[in-house]
Amino acid sequence: MRNLLRRWVLVMYWDGGGWVWMAFMPLFWLVLIGLVVWAVVHLTRHPGEGRGGGPDRGGWAPRETSRETPEEILDRRFASGEIDADAYHEARRHLSSYRAGPK
Repeated sequence: MRNLLRRWVLVMYWDGGGWVWMAFMPLFWLVLIGLVVWAVVHLTRHPGEGRGGGPDRGGWAPRETSRETPEEILDRRFASGEIDADAYHEARRHLSSYRAGPK
């Protein structure tokens, strides 16, 4: 019986290489879970987020800090057809009177 127990221990932990799998199994699971987390984060992140910009910037250029002026926004909306000519001219008059300030 003792000999049988000794053979069983040798087969389980030495001959078949089972001890190698037991030693590296926690490392395997850590790497697998890390890959899953990495994939989820990268698949759910929007293109503009992250290290300095989206694909049009190559991912390394710093973000621009300049903002559009109200006139530029109005021009862009008129050019894209979001507003008609009457609304454009009325908004232009309103912006020019606002910029001039009260007299």
